[in-house]
Amino acid sequence: MRKAILLAEKAQAKGEIPVGAVLVHEDKLIAEGWNQPISDHDPCAHAEIIALRAGGQYLQNYRLLNTTLYVTLEPCIMCAGAMIHARISRLVYGACDQKTGAAGSIIDVFNHPDMNHRILVLGGILSDECSAMLSRFFKQRRAEKKLGNKVPRC
Repeated sequence: MRKAILLAEKAQAKGEIPVGAVLVHEDKLIAEGWNQPISDHDPCAHAEIIALRAGGQYLQNYRLLNTTLYVTLEPCIMCAGAMIHARISRLVYGACDQKTGAAGSIIDVFNHPDMNHRILVLGGILSDECSAMLSRFFKQRRAEKKLGNKVPRC
């Protein structure tokens, strides 16, 4: 999770929402990702999706069996669906997401009774640190927006 936090900081430095993800296969880090939807002009460029894509390339397989995905924020529905399709074994996440969280905060995609693949989910790992990073980011963004509205226009 510490590596995922470093990647979230990388996203933040580039003006993206600070979310980072790492994919581990049999105790070896094989892929990583950080949020890039703004810079890539891609609504699907979430940290999790980028890490899953890189993991597929590394393993030369779209099935990411025996993998664990560590991510700083509870995944959204899109990312949860991608994880299920990829057949990851385990998800470990930091902060809960009360607006779009699909691992139990607003919906629990992973435990839907009709899903054909089960993923072991462990949330709340380093949650204070992950939550604080996101809170600081959005507080700063609101302050910048407020300042931007007060700048005199020519």
